[in-house]
Amino acid sequence: MKKLVIATNNWGKVEEIKELLRDLPVEVLTLKDFPGLTMPEESCSTFSGNAARKAEAVASFSGEVALADDSGLEVEALNGRPGVHSARYAGENGNREANNRKLLEELKGIPPEKRNAAFKCAIAIALPEGKTRIIEEDCPGKIVETPLGEGGFGYDPLFYYEPLEATFAQISREEKNRVSHRGKALRRTRKMLEALL
Repeated sequence: MKKLVIATNNWGKVEEIKELLRDLPVEVLTLKDFPGLTMPEESCSTFSGNAARKAEAVASFSGEVALADDSGLEVEALNGRPGVHSARYAGENGNREANNRKLLEELKGIPPEKRNAAFKCAIAIALPEGKTRIIEEDCPGKIVETPLGEGGFGYDPLFYYEPLEATFAQISREEKNRVSHRGKALRRTRKMLEALL
């Protein structure tokens, strides 16, 4: 059976990716399976650059096909911030509460009609022999004034998706996967992996 390494330490993402790739005839591995691997810094200015960098490092180290994503939130009123710095917007990597607090602070006084945002996702599939393919998707929404819902991760409690009249933290994982930036990108990735593997 072919192997696929998911190149992320974010276990929320690992679960989402596994869910969307289930039934594919691949053995899914994670970074825990490669304890000696050091992930490269996410120092590129684009989601696709960061995704490619991570996938290529993991494919090269593991000798397996690697899948990495880089995704984040772009807010119109903040000129696209937090963007590629979404996970470490408030300083510490992955501190959801601090990141959400900082975002709400920066949007204080901005009316609902000017709180447009989009989740963006770039997925890179890197082959050990050096080829990399990139898929990009997004999902438009708005930023609410107070967190709503208990589900999801990251900025989900602040991201209001108008067609479902709910934040991403108020809907089920299945509903989120149907409409989200990562869900759309992973469905396209799945087709690509079916052809590749």
